[in-house]
Amino acid sequence: MGLNIREGLAGDGPRSLTSAVQERLRADILSTRLLPGQKLHIAGLAKQFSVSLAAVREALSRLVADGLVQASDQRGFRVCPVSLADLADVTQTRIDIEGLALRRSIERGDQAWLSSVEAAWNALKAVPHRYPDDPTVHYEEWVVRHRIFHRALVNACGSQWLLGFRDVLHEQSERYRRLSIRREVGKSRDVEAEHAAIVDAVLARDADAAVRALSEHFSTTMEFVELAAPRIAEVNGAT
Repeated sequence: MGLNIREGLAGDGPRSLTSAVQERLRADILSTRLLPGQKLHIAGLAKQFSVSLAAVREALSRLVADGLVQASDQRGFRVCPVSLADLADVTQTRIDIEGLALRRSIERGDQAWLSSVEAAWNALKAVPHRYPDDPTVHYEEWVVRHRIFHRALVNACGSQWLLGFRDVLHEQSERYRRLSIRREVGKSRDVEAEHAAIVDAVLARDADAAVRALSEHFSTTMEFVELAAPRIAEVNGAT
């Protein structure tokens, strides 16, 4: 079934259409509707979205720059594959970058920033983590609020470069988290308690404790993805 991505766009010039295609593809990659390693056929996507081949090609090129799509002269475009080695690299780099941004935010953030963290935390707690009838699927509103919550924690760091690097790493981590939740691994975690530990330390302006809690939170996510490694191998091998 085709999706006319022109619908709802104001002033749908080439740049707007390309951006719309880019954001739709980004969402499908991060949610793993498009699986790691999956080929991305320009003609098929152009037909699906009712846009030109050039708009799709440009959108894919932008996603290459974001590290979500791979390009090859001979093989075209495909979703970037995943691996445990890449997961470890992404996780450690995210701990380094986001930990620094969090530490700076605690040092520089004012009361308005603290209030924004509390507001984002309260909003996140108000929705379920997973669908009650299918624990292998995220509740989509939780995903949105989770992204807002983690961004709120570091918004006062004072560096757009740091925030930009942080956002790229968050997106890379999101794919792994989405893959891991699809498979039951025989172990449970209390994500809300992990978040609460970060918030409590932030509100107390205890930078060491906050960075430690954030690092443990990311490391726990990596551990659960590693437990779901057969699923990661499966999706890479299926493309």
